[in-house]
Amino acid sequence: MKLGELKESAKAVISGLNGDTRFIGRITSIGLTPGCRVSIIKNDKNRPVLIYSRDTMIALNRKECEGIEVEEVTA
Repeated sequence: MKLGELKESAKAVISGLNGDTRFIGRITSIGLTPGCRVSIIKNDKNRPVLIYSRDTMIALNRKECEGIEVEEVTA
């Protein structure tokens, strides 16, 4: 599933990144790599998705979320 499809308070692990070299370079430079755990803080329609990962709060636009594949985890 895509990162933007998760509900607020959901937790997930990044399973893959899809996009051009520039996109993947940007996303990995902020610490979002496959295997990384993320928590959704805020996910309102038509607004950036606010996530928490690696002790950092990150805002991602909807287009960026389309290139980040995740697997939701329970607990």
